Formats: sequence, C-alpha cells, structure tokens
Amino acid sequence: MSEDQVRSGPGTPTRRALLAGAGAVGAAVVLSACGADDAGDGATSTTSPGPTVPSTGDAGGGDRQGSQSLATTTDIPLGGGKVLAAEGVVITQPSPGEFKGFDPICTHQRCPVSNVDGGTINCTCHGSKFSIEDGSVKAGPATRPLPAKNVKVVGDQISFA
Repeated sequence: MSEDQVRSGPGTPTRRALLAGAGAVGAAVVLSACGADDAGDGATSTTSPGPTVPSTGDAGGGDRQGSQSLATTTDIPLGGGKVLAAEGVVITQPSPGEFKGFDPICTHQRCPVSNVDGGTINCTCHGSKFSIEDGSVKAGPATRPLPAKNVKVVGDQISFA
C-alpha cells in the first residue's frame, strides 16, 4: 500500500488518481471548446454570409475583366501605347481610333515589357521589340509575338472585351 492510501484510508482515491482525473477533465474541456458551436451564453453562434455580390460589375464576383475600365482613349497616344502592368495588358493605338491589347510579358525570357516607343512595344531586359499593330517581333532575341488580349472601347473607356 502506498503512503497516500494509508493516510487517506482504503476507499479514498490516491493523489495520482485525482491528478490524472483532473488532467482528463481539463483536456476534455479544451477539446470540446475547439468544436463547440455554443457562444457560451446558451446562444448558438452563426457565421455571417457576408455582403451580397452582384452577378455583374466589379464587386469581386462579376465579370472583372469585362467591366473594369483600363484606360481612356486619351490615355493612349496615337502611334504608341501604354504598359498597364498591374492590369496585365499593353494597350496600343496604331491608327486613329484603333486600340489593340497585348500581353505585357516578353516571349523571350518572360521579362515584363517596359515601354511603348517608336512604334514598338519594348522589352529592356534583352532588347526585344514588338509591333504595336499585331504584336509581331520587330527585333529579337524574341522569336514569338506577344499574345493579343481583346479590348473594347465604349465611349472613351477601354476595357477587356
């Protein structure tokens, strides 16, 4: 018989049994709190579904590329263009009122193109130049054209088509 049992008497739990039981109860409380749906005051907690997202427009759930204005027609110079890196497009105006969109990543080694100047879309990483009319290679080392991106003009706003 252990010293604890002698002091406590034969029907009394040992200190070891009490500590083990208290540990088990504590673990059960922690585990039940992890999976409980109770808010603690008898109320059931619910998750808010969040704001309603419209099926059109640019509220994060609509046709983001189709509705978001990228630039205005006056932002894009005739015979030139503009690199819109954050939007993922280069927009050019090769002739009056004609707007074209291209991927802003060079087909040589995937560097972003840096500017539109002198009638070409230019990559300063290795010197590749692409046509503002059709994205074709005007100067290497790139051997493949810039992929086209469809853009549309509504009023004076340019957006993805």
